[in-house]
Parts: sequence; C-alpha cells; structure tokens
Amino acid sequence: MTTAAQVPATAGTRPRDPSAPVRGGSGRSGSGGGNAGLWFTLPFLVVFAGFLLWPVVYGLYLAFTDASLTGAGGDLVGFGNFGEALGDPLVWRTLLNTVYFTIASTIPLVVIPLVMALLVHLGLPGQWLWRLAFFAPYLLPVTVVSLTWVWIFQPQLGLLNDWLGAVGIGPVLWLQQESTAMWGIVIATVWWTAGFNFLLYLAGLQGIPGHVYEAAALDGAGPWRVLRSVTLPMLGRTTGLVVVLQLLSSLKVFDQIYQMTTGGPNNSTRSVLLYVYDQGFSGYRLGYASAIANIFFLIIVVLSIAQLRLFNRREA
Repeated sequence: MTTAAQVPATAGTRPRDPSAPVRGGSGRSGSGGGNAGLWFTLPFLVVFAGFLLWPVVYGLYLAFTDASLTGAGGDLVGFGNFGEALGDPLVWRTLLNTVYFTIASTIPLVVIPLVMALLVHLGLPGQWLWRLAFFAPYLLPVTVVSLTWVWIFQPQLGLLNDWLGAVGIGPVLWLQQESTAMWGIVIATVWWTAGFNFLLYLAGLQGIPGHVYEAAALDGAGPWRVLRSVTLPMLGRTTGLVVVLQLLSSLKVFDQIYQMTTGGPNNSTRSVLLYVYDQGFSGYRLGYASAIANIFFLIIVVLSIAQLRLFNRREA
C-alpha cells in the first residue's frame, strides 16, 4: 500500500508546504470580520453624533442668528452677536469671576488632596476610615452639598458663625456680601471635590517603586528630603493631570453658584456659564447665549493647548 509521502509530485507543480495556512474558497469571512468593528462602534457613534457633535454644530450655527427661545427670529446676523458679547461688560465681569474662582479653587484642590494622600500613604491606623471620610463627600449630589453649605453659612443659625462667635468673632455674611460670597462657594467646592484628586494622588503614591525609598534611606535622606527629592518629583505626572482636570472643571462651574447665590450679590459670583443660562433661558436670546458660549469654548481650547505644551516641555 502506497502512502501519501511516497507519491511523487506531478511535473510542473510544487509540493505544498505543510506549514502554509489553508485559504478558504471565497474569502468572504475575512471581509465580514473587517466590518464587525464598525457594527460594534456604531451605537457609540450614533450617540456621539446625536448628543455631542450635532449640538456643538447647531450651537455654532445659532451664534450667527437672532434665534429666540420663543421660536421667533432665526435670521442670520453674521458676527453681530460676537461683537455685542465682546462689548458687553457683564461678559467680562463673569469671565473675571470665573478666572478668580478657578485660581482660588485649583490651588487648594491640588495641595489639600496631596496632603491627604500622604497622610493615608504613611500607614495611619484605620486607613479604610480615612479613605472613606476623604472620598465620601465627592459622592454627594451637588444639590445636597449646596443646601448643606447654605445652612452652614447662614448668618444667624449657621454652624460656622456659631464657631466664630465662640472665639469672639462677630457673625459674617458669607453669601450675602461681595467680599466673602465667592470664598464661600470655593470652600464648599473644595470640601466637595477634594476626594477625587485624593484618589489620583493616592494611586500615584502607590505606583512609586519601593526600592527608590530604600535607596534614599541608604543615602541617609530624612523624611523631608525624601518628600522633596523623591516623592514630589515622581508625582509630577499625577500633579500635571490633577491640575489640568481641575482647571477644566473649575472653568465650567455652574451648579453650586446657581444654587447657593444665583450669581449675587451684585453679580460678584456670576460665572460665564450662569450668564449664558440667564441670557438663553431667562432672556430668551438663544443666539446671543450661543455666541458667548462659543467664545468661552474657544478660550478653554486655547488654555488646554497651552497647558499640554507646557507640560510636554517640562517632561522633555
């Protein structure tokens, strides 16, 4: 009986390599597999186009019209809304308020979470309790946080003024006077959102290799020297991420201002987004509100690009 290995190859043909892959007849399965990724991403693309891309494009179109929330108008006015926005003193006032809030809230929301993460990372007893206490406020809805701090800042019955009165300091009108209203919102925001940055810093600390600290200890470095020369430099990427995320989040402040002061007193806490809301939904000027929103969006894009370039140069 002759085996397959003993059959000589036919003249003019080459024996098939056993390691060569066997190809299918029509190859339709390969082309169908290439389209599978499209079908998996199609639901996301539909949602992205319907709820993000189209609103952005339509909002840009509205900025060039005199559209109203009542349905009136809608005629093209060119750059008229943009010219009016640049000449509106309230636009500049709200922009300065937003920048002021961003700077006043970003600095403590970088420093305080770092200190909190360092304390937990040191191995204090009851770490689960510290982590829960630091992160729990971030899980609360903004309405709960705002109403809680409105009562804390209440001039007659508020807890904070009660403590100040115990040390001989008179009642402070935290949310009723221009000099302290923004700081009241900053305090509430820091208490509410510090837990998220705390988790980012804690993850960064846990990612530092232990042998780095061992080498520093062998060199005789003390705790402060280790903090300055080892811990903080190795948290550079985490700090950059925290700063970028916090700046973008603070620039978009709206909820706590709307619920705690509604922009008062005397527009001292009114942010850009709150002014956009007032113009669009209280003044019914959708076109003008869209123009202000697009100007603010352009400012955020420019700041984001500048931050990314700055951090890339530092890393280089």
